Amino acid sequence: MPTPLHQKSTLDEIRSRFNDDVERFSQLETGQTATIDAPLVMELISHAAIRSTPSITCVLDIGCGAGNNTLKLRQELGKDFSADLLDLSLPMLTRAAERLAKINDGEIHTVAADFQTVDLEPSSYDVILAAAVLHHLRDDADWLSAFEKIYSLLAPNGSVWITDMISHETDAVQAMMWMRYGDYLTQLGGEEYKEKVFAYIDKEDSPRPVTYQLDLLRKVGFTHVELLHKNSCFAAFGAVKNNV
Repeated sequence: MPTPLHQKSTLDEIRSRFNDDVERFSQLETGQTATIDAPLVMELISHAAIRSTPSITCVLDIGCGAGNNTLKLRQELGKDFSADLLDLSLPMLTRAAERLAKINDGEIHTVAADFQTVDLEPSSYDVILAAAVLHHLRDDADWLSAFEKIYSLLAPNGSVWITDMISHETDAVQAMMWMRYGDYLTQLGGEEYKEKVFAYIDKEDSPRPVTYQLDLLRKVGFTHVELLHKNSCFAAFGAVKNNV
């Protein structure tokens, strides 16, 4: 029986685990290996952001971890930009800022906070990245408010790009995809590793279907929505904000 939403990990518990897991999130070449197709989706969202956004001067990375996705965007763009790195974990933020500063001369700000409550400037970001973070949202109200906030923070013609674990709308497909993901984890690190990953997913995460999230992007105001990639329980997708 899955853990009910009200019994999932608190923000403090999530912060504590990530404080002790910085090294695993500091591999630009491979990304987080527990995420299927991590290198590919980092490339896809970077290229989609660059091609879809007329000018990238200010970037927000929600749940930045050790900074892989912002680093990849800077690497592919070939130009400096200012970056706001937001994460619950101070050790993650410190590592992300250190890594990004080596290749980016733009201003870098770190924000140790919960995205849902932090005060950020509306209409100020050309690109927003959210990788492996939104699955920590809980009920429908959480999801709606987070997507509304993303929309409000984007500048006109800005874009948001998301890579994350997802669930599925039907039980049969969910079971099939979960089995495939389990096979991937077993091949990666053995049965014990699979059970470890499954345990913290059950305790911490509450993913939603990609179809749910694409509909939510449209609901909050986006009219240009894109699904870039889906494999098993992971997807990469995004949206562009109209010039308003």
